[in-house]
Amino acid sequence: MSAADLYVIDYRLHGKPRSFIIRTKTMDNAQAWHWASCDAGVAPIPRPGRPALKRFSKPMAERFGVTDVQWRESPPLVWEEDQAE
Repeated sequence: MSAADLYVIDYRLHGKPRSFIIRTKTMDNAQAWHWASCDAGVAPIPRPGRPALKRFSKPMAERFGVTDVQWRESPPLVWEEDQAE
C-alpha cells in the first residue's frame, strides 16, 4: 500500500468541523464531497460488488449541511526502529 492510497477529508456538518481518513486508489473534489456526505450520514455508502449508486454532488450535500470539503493525501508513515545505545 502506498501513502497515496490514504486521504484525509475535512469538512463541516452544520458548522461543526469533522475529519476522517479514507483508503481509495484515487481522489478528486467530486469524490471528496460524496465521501464527506457518506461520513455525515446523508448519503448511502457504496458496497463492493453491487451496482454503483448515484453520487452526492456538492449542491446536494450542501442542502444537508455539508460544507467546506477539503482533501489531502495523508502524510507518509515513517517507522524508525528504536535506537538503543
